[in-house]
Amino acid sequence: MKSSAGFWILLVAAVVLEATACLQYFYSRAAIEKEAINRAHAELRSAELEINVATAELEAAAKMLTTMAEMTLDRPDAMYACTRLLLKTLDHVESAGVAFVPDYYPSKGRWYEVCSSRVQEGDSSRIFTRQIGGPDHDYFQAEWFNNGLTIDSAWWSEPYMDEAGAQAMVVSCSHPVKDKEGRVVAVVCIDLSISRLHRVSEYLQVYKDSYYSIRSSLGTDIVARPDTTPGRKYMIFDEEIDSTGWHLSIIIPEDILYADLRHIGLIVTILMLLGLALLVFIMYVSGRNIQHLIDVNNQKERMMGELEIAQTIQRAMLPKVFPPFADRPDLNLYGMVDPAKEIGGDLYDFYVRHDKLFFCVGDVSGKGVPASLVMATIRSLFRSVTAHEEHADRIVAQINDTLADQNEQNMFVTLFVGVLDMHSGELHYCNAGHNAPLLNGEMLPVLPNLPIGVLCGFDYKAQQTKLRYGDLLFLYTDGLTEAENTRHELYGEDRMIAVMKGMQALRPRRIVDEMRSQVAAFVGNAEQSDDLTMLAIRYQIPAIVMRNDIQQIPTLAEWVEWLNVPAELNMPINLALEEAVSNVMLYAYPGRTDGMVFVEYLEMLEPDCKRLIFTISDSGIPFDPTQKEQADITLSAEDRAIGGLGIHLVRQLMDEISYERTDDKNILTLVKSIKL
Repeated sequence: MKSSAGFWILLVAAVVLEATACLQYFYSRAAIEKEAINRAHAELRSAELEINVATAELEAAAKMLTTMAEMTLDRPDAMYACTRLLLKTLDHVESAGVAFVPDYYPSKGRWYEVCSSRVQEGDSSRIFTRQIGGPDHDYFQAEWFNNGLTIDSAWWSEPYMDEAGAQAMVVSCSHPVKDKEGRVVAVVCIDLSISRLHRVSEYLQVYKDSYYSIRSSLGTDIVARPDTTPGRKYMIFDEEIDSTGWHLSIIIPEDILYADLRHIGLIVTILMLLGLALLVFIMYVSGRNIQHLIDVNNQKERMMGELEIAQTIQRAMLPKVFPPFADRPDLNLYGMVDPAKEIGGDLYDFYVRHDKLFFCVGDVSGKGVPASLVMATIRSLFRSVTAHEEHADRIVAQINDTLADQNEQNMFVTLFVGVLDMHSGELHYCNAGHNAPLLNGEMLPVLPNLPIGVLCGFDYKAQQTKLRYGDLLFLYTDGLTEAENTRHELYGEDRMIAVMKGMQALRPRRIVDEMRSQVAAFVGNAEQSDDLTMLAIRYQIPAIVMRNDIQQIPTLAEWVEWLNVPAELNMPINLALEEAVSNVMLYAYPGRTDGMVFVEYLEMLEPDCKRLIFTISDSGIPFDPTQKEQADITLSAEDRAIGGLGIHLVRQLMDEISYERTDDKNILTLVKSIKL
């Protein structure tokens, strides 16, 4: 009976183990196949990008040579210099020629094709230029020539052996040459060596014994794949190159792909034969392995998703924590970007190094993903360059040279870079084609430097000015001034300046938020046409920071004296501040010993007076002292209610008093006006 039970236990265990092994094989095979698919498509996209770059370079070269040929049609011998110049300028072009229609230059005969080729001689090369047209090289019959005459754009040929020009297997990019009347009189031909495509396609050998090929749009092998073995199973992946119509393929033998899986299956089979004593252990291990494979697969999918999110975040690397510098009471700033699409090309950035504020605002030409990639590049370059450079013109020049050197898409960036010395107030800035910022509501003078990425080696000029405590610098992109309403009216600089002049006493965050609201109200229901970016920077007198301790009150007198306000106002201002701060400590932090109180100072010069503005802020419970009833000082001390005299005194000593609750903070503002 026990033997029978043991048999059934062994049988059930064997069935379960076999089922487990099958499941393990299934999940392992699925995971390997998914990995192969992802890897193959990733490599195909990488190779497609490389080929697109190569073909785009040749199409650009063909258009360049076309332009030179059209400018020199009256000088047939100039074609020699044109083709040579192209090869000297673009070292990746191996052969370039200009072939004219029959008898275009009677003095040159029926055939006239000027060709320059790069000839390799050891480790160096030289350019060989000659006229190759003739009966033995009748290019009138060539595919690239006839299609170049009829297609009004760049055209790619099928692969062929170019005996006369490049003297190698090539594919050619043709482009028509027209005279002043618009007639096609010649065809430019730029050759791309098949050997270069062989080097690109080497990326596609993703597994041992895997094959790869490149075929033309007509199915002609450009890079031929080896013949497959009859009876052998393969996985085939294809990708079409949009610009040329070529097809890339990767062919992976299944036996190579699943070799490790078969090895694992053999080990599992051997372990199954070890006996009942090992069955439980094998089942346990197999179960853990299956779970591990599932976890690995899920983790890989999560990682892929997180990578995509990380790429999106990387395209929007903008400061988002405000206030950004808790240890810099002499600096108050706020910025925002409102993209026209999901992602945009505007940027702003700032940070403090060695008591200097480095900041920038930029606008990339275009919108969407390309602009966001350039934006991320500029932001990274800004951080990298300013880590070792403090001169604004040199910062802009280095960013420009780096971008222009790799600017294959011909995108440019308008950029304003500033370096503010927090001790002296000296502002060193350089403007690269960007909108002029506003300093205290007036346009800051800027030099007309070129935008970033237009010309490598451009000599950027810097400028300087000196900021005083209380000065406000407002930077923006043209998404502000060029915002359109439904009547296609622009918001404009005049409207922006008028609004800014009425907000000089506000905090940077209020200024940016209010300006954003003003633009939104102006635009109305019109669709946002461009990215909107604003950055407001207030260079202010350092605030005094006090603990929630009444013993801290005497430090106010020293701070007020340091502010150098008019002597006759020193005592009343000090008294008003002491009463207001005492009131905050009493009501904002009741029964507490923690908490901080901040007092900031700002001077505003108006046409008929100077306003001395004191801002007292705390993070305590909400309390509005301006709502407290006025104390009736005509009553006797016995009849008068307790409290209220402090705020009454503040009202008597100051000209204005206001309260607001913002960002979970109590903000009490006291203003004293001095007539001029």
